[in-house]
Amino acid sequence: MLMTRQRRPAIRTLGGWAINVLNEAGAIRECEEHGWMQDRADPHARQRSFDIARRDRPEGVSLQAAEAAVRDVLESIGDTCPECPPEEDRR
Repeated sequence: MLMTRQRRPAIRTLGGWAINVLNEAGAIRECEEHGWMQDRADPHARQRSFDIARRDRPEGVSLQAAEAAVRDVLESIGDTCPECPPEEDRR
């Protein structure tokens, strides 16, 4: 059986690539109502994202730059949506 590798979408920035990697690994998710990215706080997903970043980094990007891009995006994303009401208000 012929197997082909799925091509990743073209990403214009290193930050956009890092968001794509984190999303693919399951380390972040999108708020269903507002679209904000949220950190899932899953250590295994974070490790998978760094593994993907090391293995499939963009052409011309060093290993250190790829890891730094993923780390920078992770540090910039919170675990709650800024537009969603706090949990106690949703009851």
